[in-house]
Amino acid sequence: MSIKPRDLLNNKKDLDKKVKFEDISLDNISIDDLTYNGKNYKNYINLNSFLDNVSSCQISDAFNEIAHRPGVVYNLKSINNLKAWGKITTSKTGSDDWGTITLAIDEADEGDVLLVETSDMDAAIWGELASTCAKNSGIKATLVYGCVRDLDVLLTMDYPIFACGYRPNAGKALGLGEINVDLELESVKISPGDFLYGDETGVVIIPKEFFAQVMEKTFEIKLKEKNITDMLNSGKSLSQVVGLKSNIKLFK
Repeated sequence: MSIKPRDLLNNKKDLDKKVKFEDISLDNISIDDLTYNGKNYKNYINLNSFLDNVSSCQISDAFNEIAHRPGVVYNLKSINNLKAWGKITTSKTGSDDWGTITLAIDEADEGDVLLVETSDMDAAIWGELASTCAKNSGIKATLVYGCVRDLDVLLTMDYPIFACGYRPNAGKALGLGEINVDLELESVKISPGDFLYGDETGVVIIPKEFFAQVMEKTFEIKLKEKNITDMLNSGKSLSQVVGLKSNIKLFK
């Protein structure tokens, strides 16, 4: 059996290890810590444990506090209710051309997510075979701003898929699109290497230059919400927790 370079890099490290939330440290983390490079084991484990414990809602709230924008691509919805995050490899093609996305799989780095913009919703450009190939290549998820197919398989496949819709028909393997280009979806500008987080609630895009700052703010929001939950469970009402006094006249 041949030894792959990443096996030497991993050096028998447990890359699936999870850190308890109360023990997580985000000191000196960067977007590059989303993948293990042989030297960043602590940051890699802490960052991915953290992302496994938060939500698209908290990340969007954090980005909104920092940049005054939500970062949400509203029409992208989870197909199989799986959470995903990573650096983005982008692609753009026509709905009649599923070939471009197969080339994007080859170009993406292990641990990336694929984000594909299609020209329309007339045909599906992604399905069972592409998902199998992408998963085996180490890609974390695929997001199609367009349509996918083979839902009978995708719904139970351990590979996160997000899309705007689904169709049974597909185009051809033309390979006429573009890879690693800037996109703009619903006024959200996206560049290759930006950060994407998706879950059952939705999809959030964070520009790479905001990544560390947004992660720190998300951590603050997560802790604040945990404290609020503890107070609610102790018997306080939400209005009491947030300090809201009613000026509403009650009529009996």
